[in-house]
Amino acid sequence: MKFVQTKKAPSAIGPYSQAVVVNGMVYTSGQIALTPDGVMLGGDVIIQTKQVLKNLKAVLEEAGSSMSSVVKTTIFIADMDDFGVINEIYEEAFGSHKPARATVAVKTLPKNALVEIDAVALVL
Repeated sequence: MKFVQTKKAPSAIGPYSQAVVVNGMVYTSGQIALTPDGVMLGGDVIIQTKQVLKNLKAVLEEAGSSMSSVVKTTIFIADMDDFGVINEIYEEAFGSHKPARATVAVKTLPKNALVEIDAVALVL
C-alpha cells in the first residue's frame, strides 16, 4: 500500500491521505475547491468545479495514473440546480473518456464547498 501526497493539490484537511494506491488501483479522497496552498475558492460553482478537477488530476498523476484511467467517480453536490454546469465542466475534463459515476446531493460539504469529487482509477 502506498500513500500519495503531492504539493500540486491541497493537503488533506483531516486524518487521511490525498490518495492510496493498492493492487494496481488508486483511490482518491474527495477533492474540493482548495488551491494547493490551502485557499478555498469563492462561491462560484464553475470556478470551484474547475479547481476540484485540477486537484483530482494532480493527485491521480502523482499516483501514477491519469484522468483517462479513471474507472469511477463520485460527485457530491450541495445544490442539484448546479448539476448541468458541473456536468459540462466534468465532460470537458474527461473528454471522450466516460467513467462510471454516481452523483449525490448533500446538505453540506467541507468548508461549505459547492462540489466534491473522488475517483477510483487504474495505475498505469
